[in-house]
Amino acid sequence: MTGTPGTGKTSATAALGGDREVLHLNEYVREHDLWTERDADRDGSLVVDLEAVRERLGDREGVVESHLAHHLDADRVAVLRCRPDVLEERLLDRGEPAATARENRESEALDVILGEAVERHGADRVYEIETTDRTPAETAAELDAVAAGERDPSAGGVEFIEYV
Repeated sequence: MTGTPGTGKTSATAALGGDREVLHLNEYVREHDLWTERDADRDGSLVVDLEAVRERLGDREGVVESHLAHHLDADRVAVLRCRPDVLEERLLDRGEPAATARENRESEALDVILGEAVERHGADRVYEIETTDRTPAETAAELDAVAAGERDPSAGGVEFIEYV
């Protein structure tokens, strides 16, 4: 599961049903030192060593949650989407710097993560889920449907270009 920061990934994984094992990739990267440097232009964010992450995870089963998860091998990729103005407000409410919130708003409006997911995995393995007006439980139900193969791929159904 992937999506721009603020789309509801962590909240949705907390509400997932069944015995789904969830790996929060950002925590995993920090715990296992799978990063190469800090990005001074992005408030010291870690630059993740994706090759090292892929190697360490191997053929892992379960849900991987992160704004970077679409860079990993996967059978299905759920991309959470949120209206950019709402996303920006969520990020500001949780204390993100205004510049970071604005950058993520623009990224969401331009479909950056969705485009990367489709490029890497193909449209037939990408499932777009609009979260703006959904509760975490409703989003989790959509994710459960994706995991169970009960939902058709849906890349490109959500559009936020008017928010650029």
